[in-house]
Amino acid sequence: MTLRFTAFTLCVYLAGFVCELQAAPQKRFEYKSTHMGTEWRIVLYAADSTTADAAAKAAFARVAELDAIMSDYDPKSELMRLCFTNDAKPGEPMAVSADLFDVLQKGQQVGKQSEGSFDMTVGPMVKLWRTARKSKELPADAELAKAKELIGIEKLILDPKARTVTLKRAGMRLDLGGIGKGYGADAALAVLRKQGVSRALIAASGDVTVGDPPPGRDSWIVEIAPLAKGRPARFVKLANASVSTSGDLFQFVEIGDVRYSHVLDPKTGLGLTGRRSATVIAKQGWQADALTKAASVLPPEQALTIIESIEGAAMFVVVKETDEAKEQSTQSKRFADFEAKED
Repeated sequence: MTLRFTAFTLCVYLAGFVCELQAAPQKRFEYKSTHMGTEWRIVLYAADSTTADAAAKAAFARVAELDAIMSDYDPKSELMRLCFTNDAKPGEPMAVSADLFDVLQKGQQVGKQSEGSFDMTVGPMVKLWRTARKSKELPADAELAKAKELIGIEKLILDPKARTVTLKRAGMRLDLGGIGKGYGADAALAVLRKQGVSRALIAASGDVTVGDPPPGRDSWIVEIAPLAKGRPARFVKLANASVSTSGDLFQFVEIGDVRYSHVLDPKTGLGLTGRRSATVIAKQGWQADALTKAASVLPPEQALTIIESIEGAAMFVVVKETDEAKEQSTQSKRFADFEAKED
């Protein structure tokens, strides 16, 4: 018997063959790599290791590329070169790469939404606080006052048409630590999707960004760290969304019998006192990352108003002002939609 194919039947045959290939069982793969001063973890599902390995490699390469642009530790990064150039010619517009302009523009958006509680110009204060954490001595009042003169979202001017950045004062230092990891996770997920991998989770410290859920599931289940050790953990279910948690469970310093968080308050130049854990869910990693920092600094009710005004965003904040005080929690209405139990 001779098989004959018309153009139509051949297309149908090939389409069926492609469908069979797409329906091939997907396996779980996991990868780890260090970038932006922390361990990054990628969990993804793919039909074979060749596809998975290539996708993860490309995603990590993209994160490394962004680290070279956004790092405030590397004096050769584009971010630091921008600041150094401004020292010589303060107040002059400077052209920057598309990536750097994009993350600065997104950060300014959150800065305006949070009335400056998220502020990328805090670099001078961050430098002082890093020294204080090592020496366990608070910065001098004169040092803090000098740093405060260089800080404020109004001192960072962006021109979208020319793609330029203007820093109004010499000595200004930008810090993207509160948005960089979330921004990098978004970029990594975009690379994975271009590689044909949509079922993926990317975790960097307290930031988690996910794409499509694992096969046979409707969501990823992500654990939220509690306010203190021994407290029961909470879990959220996510698909094509991000969650960020910021708190002092692991990163804090005690100076003069006062416990300070690693999270810096732009208004004081010091780490937050008391105990606080803020979790924000948003559609994008950069958004969840930055909003979590704002939610850590602002009074819970004010943070709640901001979060509920943003489409798709949700928040859960726990505060314990003193060792003797009771824990007080504030939760947005949408947060209940994401809550899940551990499998």
